[in-house]
Amino acid sequence: MPPAPSAKGTVPFGSHQTWFRVTGDLSSGRPALVLVHGGPGSTHDYLLNLAELADQGWPVVHYDQIGNGGSSHLPGAGPEFWTPELFLDELDNLLRTLGIADNYVLLGQSWGGLVVAKHAAARPAGLRGLVIANAPASYPLWLSEMKVLRDQLPPGVNETLLAHEAAGTTGSDEYHAAMRFFYEKHVCRLNPWPRDYLASFYEIYNDPTVYFTMNGPSEFHVVGTLKDWGVIEDCPRIAVPTLLLSGRHDEATPVTVQPFQDLIPEVRWHIFEKSSHLPHLEQPEEFRAVLLEYLESLVA
Repeated sequence: MPPAPSAKGTVPFGSHQTWFRVTGDLSSGRPALVLVHGGPGSTHDYLLNLAELADQGWPVVHYDQIGNGGSSHLPGAGPEFWTPELFLDELDNLLRTLGIADNYVLLGQSWGGLVVAKHAAARPAGLRGLVIANAPASYPLWLSEMKVLRDQLPPGVNETLLAHEAAGTTGSDEYHAAMRFFYEKHVCRLNPWPRDYLASFYEIYNDPTVYFTMNGPSEFHVVGTLKDWGVIEDCPRIAVPTLLLSGRHDEATPVTVQPFQDLIPEVRWHIFEKSSHLPHLEQPEEFRAVLLEYLESLVA
């Protein structure tokens, strides 16, 4: 079977543009699977392999959130511009403009998982299902677990990280070298890192405006505007079947995911035993099988 066709373009978002890619047929009658990437400030690239789901009849929508990738870059915008509400509004705008707001499923990965949870809590009529992948329920929980994981790094590594964080020298080569120990254990355990992941990694490096403002200099040193934000209080209002996904070695540890499991009324949690933060790349066959089983259950 030939791969499903894809189309790319941009949609206006206020005075800005949101880049998107559709793989498959949005008019097929099946809910569109809309992928909300992480970061904040990453891009769609590391989620590209999920376009293969279109070969199984599921139209797939990728997009780059404002500030990165093919969407409008705004390096001069201040912290007051970069809010969770901005990205929620962008998602709503994309759904309406593509004409799929009455029939869609959301998959949010990492930061995207919090975005889709917040979106789902508003109970939009067209939302059919929700996948929260490798996401914490709050950044305070995330930060407390980062300390746990950092304390388990090889001797001297966390001390190096802490010294640079205290000195404000997190852009140094030594800090980045020490970061790799954490990333190779808890973000992506594949060696070498896959091309799609590297593409998103370098997109953040090329324009870190959003990531540095909202998150911070690294996955485990969240000092940006999100440091006190979360969606725990929103979880009981989520009214669609929800699939939780995480990796056994994930930086999104079980402690950070547990509120989703405890508070979302209809939820199931699958842990990928050989993965960290990117099981769709680290265990792609199992990831695809689990996701397809869930999607099929929504239309059975």
